[in-house]
Amino acid sequence: MSTTQIPWLTIITILPLVASLAIPFFPDKEGKSVRWYALGVGFIDLALITFVSWYHYDFHSSAFQLVESYSWIPQLGVNWSLGADDLSWSLVLLTGLVNTVSIFAAWQVKKKPRLFYFLVLAMYSAQIGVFLAKDMFLFFLMWELELVPVYLLISIWGGPKRRYAATKFILYTALASIFILVAALGMAFSGDTFTFDMEALSLKHYSLGFELLAYTGFLIAFGVKLPIFPFHTWLPDAHGEASAPISMILAGVLLKMGGYALIRMNIEMLPHAHVYFAPVLVVLGVVNIVYGAIAAFGQTNLKRRMAYSSISHMGFVLIGIACFNELGMSGAMLQMLSHGLIAASIFFLCGVAYDRTHTLWIDEMGGLAQKMPKTFALFTAAALASLALPGMSGFVAEISTFLGLTSSDAYSTSFKAVVVILSAVGIIMTPIYLLSTLRELFYGKENSFLSTQNITWTDANPREIFITAALVIPIIAIGFYPKLATQTYDVKTAEVAQYSRQVLAQTLENSDLYASNKATIAPPIAQPETLGSIINLNE
Repeated sequence: MSTTQIPWLTIITILPLVASLAIPFFPDKEGKSVRWYALGVGFIDLALITFVSWYHYDFHSSAFQLVESYSWIPQLGVNWSLGADDLSWSLVLLTGLVNTVSIFAAWQVKKKPRLFYFLVLAMYSAQIGVFLAKDMFLFFLMWELELVPVYLLISIWGGPKRRYAATKFILYTALASIFILVAALGMAFSGDTFTFDMEALSLKHYSLGFELLAYTGFLIAFGVKLPIFPFHTWLPDAHGEASAPISMILAGVLLKMGGYALIRMNIEMLPHAHVYFAPVLVVLGVVNIVYGAIAAFGQTNLKRRMAYSSISHMGFVLIGIACFNELGMSGAMLQMLSHGLIAASIFFLCGVAYDRTHTLWIDEMGGLAQKMPKTFALFTAAALASLALPGMSGFVAEISTFLGLTSSDAYSTSFKAVVVILSAVGIIMTPIYLLSTLRELFYGKENSFLSTQNITWTDANPREIFITAALVIPIIAIGFYPKLATQTYDVKTAEVAQYSRQVLAQTLENSDLYASNKATIAPPIAQPETLGSIINLNE
């Protein structure tokens, strides 16, 4: 059998989950062999993703590739249907890298290590499944499967308020997921055929009222995950209590699931509703940027400050996807990839500092520069990336988003001016709180209590330097040569942007949105052959 006939996507998706099933049978209760096993599984899956990217995936095509579809639950019309396009595959690459280095970051887990690594690998599979699912019901199941491991990982291995944070996380995200199921069922039952296939759903005719309702449901569900103000309050609590490796995955991958789903479902499947909601997304994006930055400045807990920083940075994603042009959409995707790397590195280094000081309160962590110069250098690099220093990936992502907005002809000049001015407040606040954090941590007044304790002040070890380098090197590389990242998705984002512009033009020209056949404008999620068959049926 040739390698082209191998079900690569199924293997990549289920490998971590299947491998995790062997962990309970490991006799090693201290976790020394389990951690090597989990790291090996993560590395193998990342290697498979890289191999498929190099030999079997074409980044110059916007269509779904490596498509696999098997009848799974025929009574419900559910298929095990997987497919990859540039929108999903670039985030699969990010998922593989972040999860693998997060497993390596969890090297010192002593409490119930078998259960810990079992849950991490199960969550790894669910994240890959969310990005590769072509069936809406399968997407929903993968979305839900990811929630349980996160809840347990926070509630068992978290801080003093871990149960409160874990309960808040599961309540917010599980209740919001109901909107995904309801909207998906409504779309599946709409029309003459019942289907959960995403391509077929994108080609169905929906009334404007239904599109607006479904869009609202998806926006709430994905807005909780992104997160969007005011559905964000679970995130600072979760980050504040979760261990560093879990915070890396939360910020590096889980938040990106919300941004991905907004593009996949809200823009590609419900384009006419997006025309009406796009200004709302821009406003929400500005609120995220400004509110997150101001709230971050007021935090005294290191990880909570970085959590609010994530909320602020994800506001750029909302603005980018509402620009109706290629530059804005590309900026939104680059921001997700860039922030995934930056946030993972920052939360890991927060964990490095905590391992030495055993506190996350900023005013208790002064004077670390002399004791931990390597950690100071690494933390400085990550912080500079987060404040969008030129030469770092964050700068390219944010400037692309702003240029996308200012060059968009979908909004008035006055509206764009107000958005840019207000967003500038958040952008100015970002270096203030990040540089202030560096000053307080590494050059602030030394905590007299810590100095009297019997603490071994060891600097970053080779493992910690390697993990940080694995994240920071791509950040710098993308900053100097953005095409390293943009070439993985630019064909797809250009097509999505063009489609949204066509729908916008159709909406402005025609008061009756559905006077013309919707299928004459090809949804970018649909394969050409699928579209052709439906047009022939209409004729």
